[in-house]
Amino acid sequence: MDAIKCSSSFLHRTKLNTLFSNYTLPKIPTPNFKRIFRPISISAKDRRSSEAENVAVVEKPLKSERFFVSDGLPSPFGATVRADGGVNFSVYSANSVSATICLISLSDLRQNKVTEEIQLDPSRNRTGHVWHVFLKGNFKDMLYGYRFDGKFSPEDGHYYDSSNILLDPYAKAIISRDEFGVLGPDENCWPQMACMVPTLDEEFDWEGDMHLKLPQKDLVIYEMHVRGFTRHESSKIEFPGTYQGVAEKLDHLKELGINCIELMPCHEFNELEYYSYNTILGDHRVNFWGYSTMGFFSPMIRYSSPSSRNFAGRAINEFKILVKEAHKRGIEVIMDVVLNHTAEGNEKGPIFSFRGVDNSVYYMLAPKGEFYNYSGCGNTFNCNHPVVRQFIVDCLRYWVTEMHVDGFRFDLGSIMSRSSSLWDATNVYGADVEGDLLTTGTPVCCPPVIDMISNDPILRGVKLIAEAWDAGGLYQVGMFPHWGIWSEWNGKFRDVVRQFIKGTDGFSGAFAECLCGSPNLYQGGRKPWNSINFVCAHDGFTLGDLVTYNNKDNLANGEENNDGENHNYSWNCGEEGDFASTSVKRLRKRQMRNFFVSLMVSQGVPMIYMGDEYGHTKGGNNNTYCHDNYLNYFRWDKKEEADSDFFRFCRLLIKFRDECESLGLNDFPTAKRLQWHGVAPEVPDWSEISRFVAFSLVDSVKREIYVAFNTSHLATLVSLPNRPGYRWEPFVDTSKPSPYDCITPDLPEREAAMKQYRHFLDANMYPMLSYSSIILLLSPVDGQ
Repeated sequence: MDAIKCSSSFLHRTKLNTLFSNYTLPKIPTPNFKRIFRPISISAKDRRSSEAENVAVVEKPLKSERFFVSDGLPSPFGATVRADGGVNFSVYSANSVSATICLISLSDLRQNKVTEEIQLDPSRNRTGHVWHVFLKGNFKDMLYGYRFDGKFSPEDGHYYDSSNILLDPYAKAIISRDEFGVLGPDENCWPQMACMVPTLDEEFDWEGDMHLKLPQKDLVIYEMHVRGFTRHESSKIEFPGTYQGVAEKLDHLKELGINCIELMPCHEFNELEYYSYNTILGDHRVNFWGYSTMGFFSPMIRYSSPSSRNFAGRAINEFKILVKEAHKRGIEVIMDVVLNHTAEGNEKGPIFSFRGVDNSVYYMLAPKGEFYNYSGCGNTFNCNHPVVRQFIVDCLRYWVTEMHVDGFRFDLGSIMSRSSSLWDATNVYGADVEGDLLTTGTPVCCPPVIDMISNDPILRGVKLIAEAWDAGGLYQVGMFPHWGIWSEWNGKFRDVVRQFIKGTDGFSGAFAECLCGSPNLYQGGRKPWNSINFVCAHDGFTLGDLVTYNNKDNLANGEENNDGENHNYSWNCGEEGDFASTSVKRLRKRQMRNFFVSLMVSQGVPMIYMGDEYGHTKGGNNNTYCHDNYLNYFRWDKKEEADSDFFRFCRLLIKFRDECESLGLNDFPTAKRLQWHGVAPEVPDWSEISRFVAFSLVDSVKREIYVAFNTSHLATLVSLPNRPGYRWEPFVDTSKPSPYDCITPDLPEREAAMKQYRHFLDANMYPMLSYSSIILLLSPVDGQ
């Protein structure tokens, strides 16, 4: 399997040998959670050793010393506050035989104690497969969780154990440790967690904020990590590494020209999931990226400011502030969601929510209870199960309606196209379908969960972006079920552009397809903006490392350099590593500019990775999932150094793209607008050895633009298209040093710089150095 087509969420795992999970999670300390009240029921242990029927026994009336208790309602799921201040609790658990709600004060949580337990009566508190209860009282600093009892039989897919206190899958916030990367009591990586109880005093003032609804064709996406963006000391802000920190630094993105940020996972996750000492860097490895979700409704609490971490509602508000401040600047917010697996791993993993609530429903299981591992992370979310797909839709709706996010990028999105456990047509469609004999995990042409999302009256109007592959070998770039609205991370764009720009033969035609928005992939039912174009992303080399390293250097990850992609299509420009000759460093800067030009002049939606605008380096590490340090931190000091160099170039290219009517078309360009050229006008060279691609594009604002790429090691003299009454003038030449790589009207000594080209342009020609690209603009001849 070509791992460059796979997500960050599994590149660090052991190589996938089977569809079932085959790795062992790090040893996880078992919380010693003391209970004040023991629920009276048939325990999982007794059930395993007897023939007792699955009937819960309730020996005392439903009552509480602290709360008024009544039956409650089966919907909506989760904890819902009512107008009178009471809270309705509702949770789906089809295969459990008893349920207990555990109420835990914040102080008791720190001491591993339960404040009160209320066992539910199945005759009053259960409707169908839903447990529910209504409580009214003083919920200040109160949290909750559940115990479920039932059959403990992994071979049948059940993991019920009433000793576990479980998170509500619909919990709006999850509380555990206070500080990112710091161990819990007794150095526990998995201390007890609990869910926030909502209250009426959590109203947020949106100040009239609404979704921006920017046309997708006009987006410039910036993939970023909340903690990494401001954690470095050079950010010089009060709360580095937080939602507030990002909000404070949004003006940098506005200056760059970004109008959409794609946040790497912000759902609650445990960064200590594989906590271990790093002997190479002298710190500890953690789950920095966050592709291992614990709660899909809860924002990552430890991305909030320190003063709010004990109050989950404030953490929610800080995420809302980030969204509101982004919208004020005309920037949309897209979330990277990991709805393909959870942090519970395989059968050796922790049990904190979904597995203990109803394992056989939430996970894709084989007939003997094994976990299918299409995610490469131990389990696979059972996305097309009726209950799970409704959960997914509810979750996405919540983030759109309550948190005002503008869209989603679906990590390993192809998993959502696989059939669920116990798949059958009657279960999914309500009727038999002839020939429907699909096994678990088989890709289906009309996946119910994608159908539901695509036709949902709320979700259909937001940005939907699929990472159209998974760890099981399913690769759907250009073929993802789309309903005319889904976009895709275009991994083929990345691979082709990398190879053409570094001068690999045989890619001139494929590169031209990329420049046109990949019509070979998306023509027929979709638009150019359905292609999310990128050269670099969080997994893989940064742009600076792409031109500095031929080989990855992932030793600091602790996996003997076996993790991460081996085929990066990178080129070090002649010398490996940061220490190189002046001529090599000049060529590297030129190549970085070439990559950025290719991204900005291509049809489709460009996406750049955080830090690439100043040339951030990770030292050749192409899989920095486990590093909470300088490798993943945005360097604000380096950005300031690049203000007059590469950052300036990126800012001006993004501005140019925004000004051009012809860059970011709603439809694929045709011959009426686009002409291909070679070193001679209208004579393109699509041969296997061609390393030259040029085109001109009619533009209603700029009249016409001419773009050329010379990725040969030889310079060439280009003949330009003849336009009577007009002359071509240089705007970008990546072979020139800054600031002459981008000639703007306000550039000092602009006239002197233009004179250097005059004798060539008067002859309708232009000299191009090796490994360079140019953008020329059409200007009227004086007096015309």
